[in-house]
Amino acid sequence: MRSARLALAFPDGAPGRTLLIGAEGGEDLSVFDPARTLVVETMAHHHAALKARGFSLATEIPETGPDGAGGAPAPFDTALVTLPRSRNAARARIASAAARLAPDGMLWIDGQKTDGIESLLKEMRGMTGIAELHSKAHGKIARLADPGAIPPGWTGAALSPAPGFTTRPGLFSAEAVDPGSAALAAALPQKLPTRIVDLGAGWGWLSAQILQHPGVETLHLVEADHVALSCARINVTDPRAQFHWQDARQFRLPDPVNGVIMNPPFHQGRAADPGLGAAFIGAAAGLLTGAGRLWMVANRHLPYEAELAKHFSDVSEIGGDTRFKILSATGAGARNRRRR
Repeated sequence: MRSARLALAFPDGAPGRTLLIGAEGGEDLSVFDPARTLVVETMAHHHAALKARGFSLATEIPETGPDGAGGAPAPFDTALVTLPRSRNAARARIASAAARLAPDGMLWIDGQKTDGIESLLKEMRGMTGIAELHSKAHGKIARLADPGAIPPGWTGAALSPAPGFTTRPGLFSAEAVDPGSAALAAALPQKLPTRIVDLGAGWGWLSAQILQHPGVETLHLVEADHVALSCARINVTDPRAQFHWQDARQFRLPDPVNGVIMNPPFHQGRAADPGLGAAFIGAAAGLLTGAGRLWMVANRHLPYEAELAKHFSDVSEIGGDTRFKILSATGAGARNRRRR
């Protein structure tokens, strides 16, 4: 728990108007006054949980003028950047926070050792200097001595993983099409059902392939990461596409669909968590008609067949290789349909 590090960095609470980039919905943030703190969080479930706790929320850092004039938000006295796994995404967060600080504002960075905090601190020592450093709970939190030394170019440019597609640093498979998604797209039948959900749609590549198949009338793109969904809106302009910023595990529609296609995640941070895929399977079953069909891809070693059998009467492997397996299932039970 990083709350121990936060207590060391802010023994009297975070001073002034505070910007917090990245936070989990249930973590201890008692050092921050909700009335003076803006939390920038792009994951739908964390965003909703933090908002319910009284924090002001945004999905991106608002543009800030030098004096907060002209209707622009005033600069921040304190900023804390939570490091993501991607180094380029971490740099972009740091540069964005530095640009929104007051002239004498304090910029902190926090991260677990497994998220690359050590290497980033080494880079910061040579660039900005470290004014304060605390180690606790398998991670570190540091205050940068000179936030103004952060290169503005660190905010990062958009990426193009495939012709006609845009992504941002830090997104899943941001630099190239995920081979699992490519394998799943290749295994889909020529004609697809009329109403489909792409559960965990990411930046939209798989959805774009789905929309090339005859039969599709409506495609729901469901994605928890606001940045990824924003890219999907750019990448998928077909009027049949509908976009939903929601946790796929909790997603429901007023009426059932007859197809779900997904490449579910199986990591929480760096830790493998097959329970994520299991939750996606349960959500898929709850969305489908009894005759509806699920298509999904998974790493070969993940034991999803048993979970599929809990929710579907007919489960089969329809493709794959030594790395991936393409699974198809139909016959979602009445018990699952009643959950809608």
